[in-house]
Amino acid sequence: MLNKYARAFFTRVLTPFAALLLRLRVSPDAVTLVGTAGVMAGALAFYPRGEFFWGTVVITLFVFSDLVDGNMARQLGVSSRWGAFLDSTLDRVADAAIFAGIALWYAGGGDDQLLCAVTLFCLASGQVVSYTKARGESIGLPVAVNGLVERAERLVITLVLAGFSGWERTFDVPHIGLLLPLALWVVAVGSLITLIQRMLTVRRESAEADAAAAREAAAEREPEGKREQA
Repeated sequence: MLNKYARAFFTRVLTPFAALLLRLRVSPDAVTLVGTAGVMAGALAFYPRGEFFWGTVVITLFVFSDLVDGNMARQLGVSSRWGAFLDSTLDRVADAAIFAGIALWYAGGGDDQLLCAVTLFCLASGQVVSYTKARGESIGLPVAVNGLVERAERLVITLVLAGFSGWERTFDVPHIGLLLPLALWVVAVGSLITLIQRMLTVRRESAEADAAAAREAAAEREPEGKREQA
């Protein structure tokens, strides 16, 4: 849902900025690299110290690079396999940095081993959810399911609630820090459901593809058998 509606909205908003970068001769790949570096810096410099508000502000500013670089490529009329690969790979790096920063907080000053474990599960499951679709497609399956919680949902839930939870330390708003644990549990459960959805889809599609291949092989062998009988 977020990919369908929010991405379209922000693409329209960011189009003029993307056009400006192109006029300044900035490449889409450069935007991708700077965006990832900014997300990593915001996550690993602020989150391990419990500064979730300012960390989220920095991360959010750079997260939009994921929309800007694609917008720039479309305006250039260029479809690059390398650009798509770079963008997808660095998305995984940025996501890992966000959840690693949160995990470091709970392993240190946050002093909560359970939430540290939940955060690490969010990190790992997010990577595996992405892998299942990529691996399924690489063996020729459509993987025609998105699932409950995709990357956009994981980021929005985590960053929005992490940012608000930071108000407890930054603006002395009581009890609002509970929003971050809530976000982590929601993302963890949603990611698990999404992983199961995608695995079941790949299992079904692979069975259908194998059955279709077997029928085609049988159909090719049948004329040969008839010729032998004649």
